[in-house]
Amino acid sequence: MFDIDKAELLAFYSKFIAPWSIKIFIALVIFFIGQIVAKIIARVLGKVLSHTKLDKILVEFIQSVVNALLLVFVIVAALDQLGVNTNSVIAVLGAAGLAIGLALQGSLQNFAAGFMLLIFRPFKGGDFIEAAATAGVVEKIGIFSTTLLTGDNKEVIIPNSAIYSSNIINYSKRPTRRIDMIFSIGYEDDLRAARDIIAAIIKDEPRVLPEPETLIAVGELAANSVNFFVRPWVKTEDYWDVKFAVTEKIKLAFDANGITIPFPPIHIATSKHTV
Repeated sequence: MFDIDKAELLAFYSKFIAPWSIKIFIALVIFFIGQIVAKIIARVLGKVLSHTKLDKILVEFIQSVVNALLLVFVIVAALDQLGVNTNSVIAVLGAAGLAIGLALQGSLQNFAAGFMLLIFRPFKGGDFIEAAATAGVVEKIGIFSTTLLTGDNKEVIIPNSAIYSSNIINYSKRPTRRIDMIFSIGYEDDLRAARDIIAAIIKDEPRVLPEPETLIAVGELAANSVNFFVRPWVKTEDYWDVKFAVTEKIKLAFDANGITIPFPPIHIATSKHTV
């Protein structure tokens, strides 16, 4: 039906099919072997970094980025083998990256902030912190956001940029904390007796640390009361238990010894108008 010259067919095969078959084969070899090599390099890097002090999330992130960059390099090398102008491909990828970056500017800020949080580690999972007007236990530190669990069991997800751009208070960072308490007594009450009661309760509390020494001082002569500043030091994990226990014991001891805790006077407004 078709009269095909064998010489022409052989020439076509030699000029097009054979060279392109070799190029496609080499490109596929580069792509598949490159994929395997990229994964191996990323895995080895992850194992090396896992023995450092870097956060596990950061290690996994670095692994993913390295693997992605190596994969892009492999794809470009494979396309180059096929004769594709890789300069154009790189230019297109650069333009696409710029467009995506502009579109996701807020997300990139969160990403950069998350990266900095994982690098400098101002807090870790399980710490009780206050940041971005929220206080809670750090449940998860992600690349884009951080999850806090509040005292009333609410889960709060905060963008990392909001945390990194605000003051971060880490209540769990140090092994000890100072409890700042104020106890008020009336001007007519025995000042020395009140001080002795407070000192005895602090001394009998085993969770209060002997060093630094607890401060018990008359800190303020207020309008309606004399205010004692009481500042014991405790282990960080004992903070709230000691605060609640000491407050209750001092109140009961004051009641038992007739020492009053004055209330501010109540002013009742009266009308000057009469019916």
